[in-house]
Amino acid sequence: MTNQPYAFDLDEEEIRRERRKARDIRQTQWWKRRLAKGICHYCHRPTPAAELTMDHIVPVARGGRSTRGNLVAACKACNNKKKQLLPMEWQEYLAGFEPPQD
Repeated sequence: MTNQPYAFDLDEEEIRRERRKARDIRQTQWWKRRLAKGICHYCHRPTPAAELTMDHIVPVARGGRSTRGNLVAACKACNNKKKQLLPMEWQEYLAGFEPPQD
């Protein structure tokens, strides 16, 4: 038995399938509208659409899927810092941001 970094064990084909689905979703109007909002899902900072990236809230490596409910637009800084963490594992980082003022 090998050490698995995560509890959820996906084979390589499943991971490739989810990444293909994510690439397809990038071409949809739904995703383009998310980018046009220009706001990072995590830090809520205004971010130019060209600088937003697609993030899986529950990472594919942790059993997440490429579905609208699991995909958000995130700035590169947040996406890189989040890595493969689940939201509950990442709360300390997120707590450093105040919610946007309405």
